Amino acid sequence: MSENHENQLLHMVMGGRVTDPRGAEFQDLKDIHVVGFFGSYDEAETAWRGWAQRTVDDAEMKYVIVHLHKLFEPDLT
Repeated sequence: MSENHENQLLHMVMGGRVTDPRGAEFQDLKDIHVVGFFGSYDEAETAWRGWAQRTVDDAEMKYVIVHLHKLFEPDLT
């Protein structure tokens, strides 16, 4: 994780079974897999890519990156 907290932009990687692969409506919220929280987009993307690759053959599984920093401070990019 990033040691420089001034530039920390909090991201969460999560995934689960979706009702439609083109969307992000999860079938069962109790079964969502939270991969983790990351201090930069690059770290989150690495984690996302790993889990997305593991489930590439399952069309109902989808992993996403959530930009938590935008929820806390919408003016940050």
